[in-house]
Amino acid sequence: MLTLVLVVVATALIFEYINGFHDTANSIATVVATKVLSPMQAVMLAASTNLVGALWGTAVAKTVASGIIDAGVVDVTSQLILCALLGAIVWNLITWWLGLPSSSSHALIGGLCGAAFAAAMNNFDAIIWSEPKEPVWKSAGVLWKVIVPMFTSPLLGFMAGFMVMGILFAIISGMAASGGVLARLARPRWVNSLFGKLQLASAATMGFAHGSNDAQKTMGIIALTLVAAQADGTLNNLPSWLAFLHPSEGAINDNDIDTWIKVTCALVMAAGTAAGGWRIIKTLGHKLVKLHPIHGFAAETSAASVILLASSLGIPVSTTHNISSAIMGVGVAKRFNSIKWTVVEKMIWAWILTIPAAGFMAWLSYEVFVLMGWV
Repeated sequence: MLTLVLVVVATALIFEYINGFHDTANSIATVVATKVLSPMQAVMLAASTNLVGALWGTAVAKTVASGIIDAGVVDVTSQLILCALLGAIVWNLITWWLGLPSSSSHALIGGLCGAAFAAAMNNFDAIIWSEPKEPVWKSAGVLWKVIVPMFTSPLLGFMAGFMVMGILFAIISGMAASGGVLARLARPRWVNSLFGKLQLASAATMGFAHGSNDAQKTMGIIALTLVAAQADGTLNNLPSWLAFLHPSEGAINDNDIDTWIKVTCALVMAAGTAAGGWRIIKTLGHKLVKLHPIHGFAAETSAASVILLASSLGIPVSTTHNISSAIMGVGVAKRFNSIKWTVVEKMIWAWILTIPAAGFMAWLSYEVFVLMGWV
């Protein structure tokens, strides 16, 4: 049914918009907290860099489109995808309202798993759990593309933040001890001035990294919807003004993402980013650890590096987890007790609960659809 397909595409774009304002904090919390940019300036920077990042590459989109649900076990219908999106959207809004920096990526993947599980009559085989390959980063399935990165990428973010901050501290301490001009340059006023400028670049890179990974997930969802609709004949006899919905040969045969999907998702995410996500900014930028420009630079550089590496490998990691863990690493490098561990505890619980919670909501949505006769 064409109307249902259009509803799914619209819902996917709503998810992308919510993802934009929900995850805005990921790329701008530190630059706002350090007062390098005003909130509005930071949001505009994030929106523009998210837009550029979203147009860069499609490896993550291909993973979402073909690496989570086993189409040989369950039909990937518009209803299934709609329920997956509903589960992710509800969880995103709950965590946004609570000001918790949870992962939109994991919410979407949890939603896909929950909806597929329900559609397959509670058959776990509907989910591609593991397809080991050599080298290991080419392995497919939820285990290798979601679960393993869910633990390793925040760990890498934490370690990178700790090491970058440690190196910067060592350099500044050495300059201060050397005396003369170098000692004057190591004074807080000069350090804050220098890293305030450098943080503009690191914040822009963080925004680009966020767009390169997060926007692609919705691209994959829309592509998956349209390819399935094409296969079941829903897109036959489309009016001319909707002809762009037909997937290209590359989309059908090679899981390529059509240009209009990339551009639309990029623009919608940028619009959502421009709407801002001030509740989460408050948690990441102020409640977790006190930040100065040098700390913001270290955290953003570390997190962006991990995310860009994951994007190039087609791994849908959590931008939220990476920047949060990088901030923790920077905080620990300052002083272990500089981290507000009660806030960390709440964040970790949100991380742990995201996939099962979004999955349950998607499963419940599908069961309601069945009861209402919509499936």
